[in-house]
Amino acid sequence: MHRTLSDLTHRIERTLEDRLLPARYSGAVPVDVRAAHLSGEPVPPAEARALDYRPFAVGERWGRAWSTTWFHLTGEVAAAMRGRRVELLVDLGFERSGPGFRSEGLAYTPDGEPIKGIEPRTAYVPVAREAAGGERVDVYVEAAANPRFPGTAVSPQGDLDTRTDELLYRLDQAELAVVEEEVHALVLDVQVLHGLAEELAEADPRRHEIRRALELMLDELDVADVVGGAPAARARLAPALASPAVPSAHRVSAVGHAHIDSAWLWPVRETIRKCARTFSNVVALAEDHPDLVFACSSAQQYAWMRDHHPHVYARVREAVERGRFVPVGTMWVESDTNLPGGEATVRQLTQGRRFFTEELGVDSREVWLPDSFGYSGALPQIARLAGMRWFLSQKMSWNQTDRFPHHTFWWEGIDGTRVFTHFPPADTYSSELSAGDLARGVRNFAEKGRATRSLLPFGYGDGGGGPTREIVGAARRLADLEGSPRVTIETPERFFAAAEEEYPDAPVWSGEMYLEFHRGTYTSQHEMKRGNRRTEHLLREAELWCATASVRRGHRYPYEELDRLWQQTLLLQFHDILPGSSIAWVHREARATYAALAADLERLVRDFQRALVGEGDVPLTFNAAPHANDGVPALGASVAEPAADAVDVTREGDAVVLDNGVLRVVVGPHGTIVSVHDHVARREVLAGPAGVLQLHPDTPNRFDAWDIDEFHRRRRRDLTEVDELGVDTTDPTRPEVRVTRTDGSSRYEQTVALKAGARMVDLTTAVEWHERETLLKVAFPLDVHAAHSSAETQFGHVQRPTHTNTSWDAARFEVCAHRWIHVAEPGYGVALVNDSTYGHDVTRAAPGDARGSGPTTVRLSLLRAPRYPDPDTDQGHHHLAYSLVCGAEVTDAVREGYRANLPLRRRDGAAPVAPLVTVADGVTGEPSSAVVVESVKLADDRSGDVVVRLYEALGGRAQALVVAGFPTEAVDVCDLHERPAPDVAALAPLTERDGGVEIALRPFQIVTLRLSPGGGPSPSEEYP
Repeated sequence: MHRTLSDLTHRIERTLEDRLLPARYSGAVPVDVRAAHLSGEPVPPAEARALDYRPFAVGERWGRAWSTTWFHLTGEVAAAMRGRRVELLVDLGFERSGPGFRSEGLAYTPDGEPIKGIEPRTAYVPVAREAAGGERVDVYVEAAANPRFPGTAVSPQGDLDTRTDELLYRLDQAELAVVEEEVHALVLDVQVLHGLAEELAEADPRRHEIRRALELMLDELDVADVVGGAPAARARLAPALASPAVPSAHRVSAVGHAHIDSAWLWPVRETIRKCARTFSNVVALAEDHPDLVFACSSAQQYAWMRDHHPHVYARVREAVERGRFVPVGTMWVESDTNLPGGEATVRQLTQGRRFFTEELGVDSREVWLPDSFGYSGALPQIARLAGMRWFLSQKMSWNQTDRFPHHTFWWEGIDGTRVFTHFPPADTYSSELSAGDLARGVRNFAEKGRATRSLLPFGYGDGGGGPTREIVGAARRLADLEGSPRVTIETPERFFAAAEEEYPDAPVWSGEMYLEFHRGTYTSQHEMKRGNRRTEHLLREAELWCATASVRRGHRYPYEELDRLWQQTLLLQFHDILPGSSIAWVHREARATYAALAADLERLVRDFQRALVGEGDVPLTFNAAPHANDGVPALGASVAEPAADAVDVTREGDAVVLDNGVLRVVVGPHGTIVSVHDHVARREVLAGPAGVLQLHPDTPNRFDAWDIDEFHRRRRRDLTEVDELGVDTTDPTRPEVRVTRTDGSSRYEQTVALKAGARMVDLTTAVEWHERETLLKVAFPLDVHAAHSSAETQFGHVQRPTHTNTSWDAARFEVCAHRWIHVAEPGYGVALVNDSTYGHDVTRAAPGDARGSGPTTVRLSLLRAPRYPDPDTDQGHHHLAYSLVCGAEVTDAVREGYRANLPLRRRDGAAPVAPLVTVADGVTGEPSSAVVVESVKLADDRSGDVVVRLYEALGGRAQALVVAGFPTEAVDVCDLHERPAPDVAALAPLTERDGGVEIALRPFQIVTLRLSPGGGPSPSEEYP
């Protein structure tokens, strides 16, 4: 019996391949082809028409990597095609691959209006539904020679400067043909039924019923006349297709989708064209299939269409109005969620929503992040405060070690806020609605017996392409089919509303969703991390000083420029740019963008600070951090306190000793810190040499730039050889020990500095990095027995065990932290703060260490050198700074983390600048250590209102007294979109007190205040 079934399977599949698929078109007639080649950047259609077109033959090669070829195709519909549906077929060299990872094209009319994309699976241009014969065909195709990056092969094609001269593709087809619609339909009938039978159990009678119908179809089919015999063959399958699903069948909400990475194995300029191709495909498909619903995220991609492809954008807007094209997610891009800071995560949602509402007239209610690399525990609160009700992803199915236990659940954030969440159980966002995908979804669904619904995005993604007419045809056949779940094409909103109504008591997952994979993205491409961190803090400074100058001096707030700068920053937080997992071209452009952002923001800061203090010779210091520093108030400018006494510098043999009366730091002859004695606590801080640079081989099993695999820890080499060790006492209040090393092809310059009166040690590492497939870490073994670490995330911190009791604990061998990570035992803690590092690991005493109170080692991951997809990842110069904060509580870590990233700025002027807002402890009246101001800006609606965003940073309850430094008419609690929101306001009731408002905050609560000025200078029309 097995042999018979196997023979039938072979017969079905060979008939499909050799007989049915080739018969979908008939009567092919070649068209004339001429081509014009561009080696540089693309040109618009109007310019392309004027290029020098020359004859080009089918079979001829074209396309150096990243070049563009314009094909001009002309022909005439043959008289024999009269009354038939006719299409122009163009194969640019697809070789049966999926869309998005080979050559791609966009077809235009001679007037330059886009028709649709030409890609694998959609390699046709409609000509006539019912041809009259003799119609003239005139089509231009903009073909992109995007190189392939198969597997993890190291390739030079990732940038213009390193690409080869090879012509990558061959024009394989250019002809007019008749669409044999009955054969198309028969193909789908067979594919759906055969796929379903293959998924059903051997003992299931339905399996044998379907296979018998397929066998009868094969017997009926006249292989000598497939076209003529298709109707009769279909009739043999009709009863099997008409059998309805059982009442208990699982219900699948299917939605068209085309996850388009905003950059990855292609640069941003190519993503813009991918969007144009895919969106053109979708709107064309929706015209033929009015039941299609297509979900598309990322305001940035719509903005690109508005700015670069207005014809496509107009068609998209029409489809949005009809409900066929559904904007989802309300984010500027599908960003990474581990690395962006709190305010940037907010702006992803607020910038995205503003575009969706103003440009498209929609207000979606779900966060849509199917492919980001793990999810911060701060997201549920941020999402709900932004008006989001639901959350979608599927990436957690990629876990290497532990199976995530839910598909439909409530996700609870670090503050206790919950958001209704769904992971499509088919574990994909690019389904073809195959029987395999559907069966896998039903089989995997963790909520069986309690819930009956799941969502399944269908259509080709990552590189774009989207749904096809074949997938839509499959959906119709699967709508109500015995043996299969019921499939309904509908919007994500309809799915989420029904799923939440059905399963309101879904289980709860609390805290971060740590992806047990792609841990290298915390470190790869360090300049992305450094650029992002610096830009986020420059944006904070710029908004603060611009808002202060607007309120205090009447200067016009630079709304447009700040929006532009934010949007550029948000784009770079896309989940393959900031994580460092794109080709060289992407990161080269990102580095240039970060440099331009820094220049523009430094100019804004400089100009508005000058406007605030005026001309004078008073030595003023600006402090944009939320904590006072050196006598300078938070968020203001004043004369700094004079420097403290000099730090003692002595030699003890080959060691250098720095002592400021608070700490005694000993740097040994190997250039490592061999002792840090805390005079205040009267204890040693270290459990061994610290600041040690350590090298590990870094050869992940699968995805080079994405992954750090656990086995890297089995081999390690410490850098202890010293070229030069010296002391710099130029600044006696902050002497430095400088250490130079060379190892292999790389050079390292480290400094260890101790500031007068400080309870922390400052370190820097400047590296000329030329290693390959190597991970550089810096280690701090601490004499602290910590049961867990606390790592900063957006608007708070997350605690993780330092032990490996469970597989979940052991899988967190590399973790993400923002500005600081903290470990402590009762009575004493230590923090490490940094200016540009995200990857960390925290371990207890090494195996075999008998000490009962074993030390805790914290390491920062500084640099990597993966080869794929950018062979030269991280090569070159890097500068990293970090500090060891001794005797630290979490409040000290928060304060020093901000200070490390918001250094004081000194400028001469006429008078100090009082803070625009102050936050005091509601009980003591002292500056609050628990409630932190994250941003100060003017309201987006240009009313002149001041928006202050603050949060509780320690994970406890706090009373905060917020006092404005200007007259106010009203103070309101708002949502993240700066709108009055009664449900949000109820979580943070305000009480007027002492000229300000008092707020009671819950652990990690975010509060957005809107302060309406009660008079003052009218805004000027000019910038400073």
